Amino acid sequence: MICSLQQAQGFGCRSNVVTHRRKPLVQFSVLPSISVPKVPSFSAVSLSKPLHISSFETYGSLEIESKRKPLVFCKAYEVDRPEEGGLEKVESARKVKIGFYFATWWFLNVIFNIYNKKVLNAFPFPWLTSTLSLAAGSLIMLISWATKVAEAPKTDLDFWKSLFPVALAHTIGHVAATVSMSKVAVSFTHIIKSGEPAFSVLVSRFILGETFPMPVYLSLVPIIGGCGLAALTELNFNMTGFMGAMISNLAFVFRNIFSKRGMKGKSVSGMNYYACLSLLSLLILTPFAIAVEGPQLWAVGWQKAITEIGPHFIWWVAAQSIFYHLYNQVSYMSLDEISPLTFSIGNTMKRISVIVSSIIIFRTPVQPVNALGAAIAVLGTFLYSQAKQ
Repeated sequence: MICSLQQAQGFGCRSNVVTHRRKPLVQFSVLPSISVPKVPSFSAVSLSKPLHISSFETYGSLEIESKRKPLVFCKAYEVDRPEEGGLEKVESARKVKIGFYFATWWFLNVIFNIYNKKVLNAFPFPWLTSTLSLAAGSLIMLISWATKVAEAPKTDLDFWKSLFPVALAHTIGHVAATVSMSKVAVSFTHIIKSGEPAFSVLVSRFILGETFPMPVYLSLVPIIGGCGLAALTELNFNMTGFMGAMISNLAFVFRNIFSKRGMKGKSVSGMNYYACLSLLSLLILTPFAIAVEGPQLWAVGWQKAITEIGPHFIWWVAAQSIFYHLYNQVSYMSLDEISPLTFSIGNTMKRISVIVSSIIIFRTPVQPVNALGAAIAVLGTFLYSQAKQ
């Protein structure tokens, strides 16, 4: 009795199975004297896509089950739909980030103002002091870019053209504020500079054509009135110091507006943006500083400061220069996340800590009426921030 192995022709599945007629690969008899090893059979179907069937019953049950219940459930809307509470978490994280920037910005600004006033008391040359601040920041960023600590920005000629008005406003505001602090107390300068939101609204209204709700305009009344009251009752009032603070307010408002516009659509981050701003401002300021004061006066003043203060004076100059760059760098990182008006609000609220700390450290005499004017100006700033929401 001879048996043969042949390829099965479908096991009852005639719809999609292609049959291949071929001769048997091996023939063998059942006689015990003949032993032939089993050779696996291959077909075109088995080579392209193996077919595994354990039994007829299993195959049938799988076919029926596949008709009853799909193996995979696809819900496309689950992919596009955000997780519950996801937007709230993102917004909370953003607020925490901005709050951290503001706290760091204010702390570094207090340290800068303390050392800046110490330097100006011993070395009354605000133009050179302002130049050293910009030079220190520029040097820090150049070293950071050269050592790959920070990624160097990719800029072009259009970027520097758009940056020039920002750098010009920044230079004017920086020098004007330094001149003011060289003539009057730090607290008085910052009380006057707390009126920056008023300048921001006026510039936005009459130059940029923006309009604001009536509560915003009404909030300017206590700001302007408080600053005026504090100025009239200031014991050490100086017109140069007063005008320097006012010019600084106006210049920094333009700087903030131009900065926000210049940063839109640019791949330069806030940190690198301020670094480029420092470099360009340094180029603008240096020739004017030399023309106004000059190396001869600087040499005499430096020698006098070293004689009176000692080596600590060098540390004061280095500290005020470094902390000036750091606090401005953090403020521009904040400007990445907020509007120019919100930036002005944060800049004004920062002055509370500067005013209080400077009065304590330098023991500045303050009359009750002067303190009342400062409090009214700060209250006006708070009302302004509420009206803007």
